[in-house]
Amino acid sequence: MAIFPQTRTSVPPPSAAALPPPRPAGTTRLPSLRHIGPNWYASVMGTAIVAGAGAALPVDVPGLRAACTVAWALAAVLLLTVLTARAGHWLCHRDQARAHLMDPAVAPFYGCLAMALLAVGGATLTVGRDVVGAQAALAVDVVLFAAGTAVGLAAAVVVPYLMVVRHRPAPGTASPVWLLPLVAPMVSASQGALLVPHVAAGQGREALLLACYAMFGLSLLATLVVLPLVFSRLVHHGPLPLALTPTLFLVLGPLGQSTTAVNQLADAAPGAVGAPYASAFGAFAVLYGVPVMGFALLWLALATAMVVRAARDGMGFAMTWWAFTFPVGTCVTGAAGLARHTGLDAFTWLSVALYVFLVGAVAVAGARTVGGVLSGALTAAPVPPRPATARTR
Repeated sequence: MAIFPQTRTSVPPPSAAALPPPRPAGTTRLPSLRHIGPNWYASVMGTAIVAGAGAALPVDVPGLRAACTVAWALAAVLLLTVLTARAGHWLCHRDQARAHLMDPAVAPFYGCLAMALLAVGGATLTVGRDVVGAQAALAVDVVLFAAGTAVGLAAAVVVPYLMVVRHRPAPGTASPVWLLPLVAPMVSASQGALLVPHVAAGQGREALLLACYAMFGLSLLATLVVLPLVFSRLVHHGPLPLALTPTLFLVLGPLGQSTTAVNQLADAAPGAVGAPYASAFGAFAVLYGVPVMGFALLWLALATAMVVRAARDGMGFAMTWWAFTFPVGTCVTGAAGLARHTGLDAFTWLSVALYVFLVGAVAVAGARTVGGVLSGALTAAPVPPRPATARTR
């Protein structure tokens, strides 16, 4: 019997170019959290403002208080969920978290963390007290207000600093997203007004009131610096990419929130400062709020027209759709405050109309977000946005 020698086929080792790139450390741990960025806090803000704005409406609608309580509870659960997911993101995907912080398109969303804490805290004090009690609601709001204000003030300094020394965005890339860390102190100003009456009369109460006015000024002047850059980018470089078009609604945030702040601070002023200043703050609420609300309505019309154009060009769902929620909610509370101080029915019905839009926007964005999470589309690696001229055939 012939015996044939066993032959071996020598296979050359694969070249380095053929090997798959090594995975960053930690990507195998909880991979679904790798792309959970700070923009997810927008869903918390948008849900919480349904409760806060509903409680501020100058109309009595049967069942509205109960619906606002449900919205507050959902926002509180969302806040805990997103905080946990973001903690896991930093723990397991630190490289990606650092990349987010160094990305000029993502870093401004750290302002959303502050506003999520503040929005849930304010809703707890105004609506959640029906469930947890007045004392517990006040304690929760104090904690969330302190944390949200600290984070907001830090973001208002750190993010612009990074944009100057590290990000260096190219000319013509200004985005409404840049407003997010700057508007957070404005939210502190309006939410702090709710806490002023709970501080003992004297130096402490007056200091909190004036600190809120200082944060109002900080945010307002910073917005006046950035907003012209955003409009200049639109005029000279055309519409935003389709997926980013909803962020045009973010401009409504500082407008509506500042109107809300001056009206709520005017309500708190009589018990915190003397008569001349208290009455002046009341007059300032109307003299400032009415013109700013007019500009907000102008921008709302412009942003809506741009969104309709983008929808016709094939704009699909993205987390940027949450920009339709919280900024509009601030306009609801701003219009409600003006209705309170002027007595005009026009502002009452404006707040109601905007609230109806807000509830519809939250319902749509919430449903699409749940669907995207279940399908994995929203937790996958982000796809670069299509240009504004793209059209789905």
